[in-house]
Amino acid sequence: MSTETVKKPSVLFVCVHNAGRSQMAAAFLATLSNGGIEVRSAGSQPADKVNPAAVEAMAELGIDMSAEIPKVLTTEAVEESDVVITMGCGDECPYFPGKRYEDWVLEDPAGQGVEAVRPIRDEIKTRIEGLIESLIPANS
Repeated sequence: MSTETVKKPSVLFVCVHNAGRSQMAAAFLATLSNGGIEVRSAGSQPADKVNPAAVEAMAELGIDMSAEIPKVLTTEAVEESDVVITMGCGDECPYFPGKRYEDWVLEDPAGQGVEAVRPIRDEIKTRIEGLIESLIPANS
């Protein structure tokens, strides 16, 4: 057995306010990867707090996001991540060659009730499950 430490893949989720989509994606990835992936999220113009409807929608699935705080996007966060997933922040995300970039087109849950957030949450979960499969090969 090797004593080398294998570096965990790292993912950064970016949206404008870091209050809904990116927070839900980060919470799903942290939960569903069982700590196998380093998770970050940030916003180009962070909100004051996480969207309460997003918190409620995630709580329905047993995932607590109530303590999360929107964070500002930094160049360092992008540099330290293997995969950068943008969610509607357009050209405000810095680009670094050699990184894997994906743009997930998702409806913005801002200002919507939990009923409108649930389908967005479910779409994010499906995408996260695919992302985990691409980053952590299944044990054969």
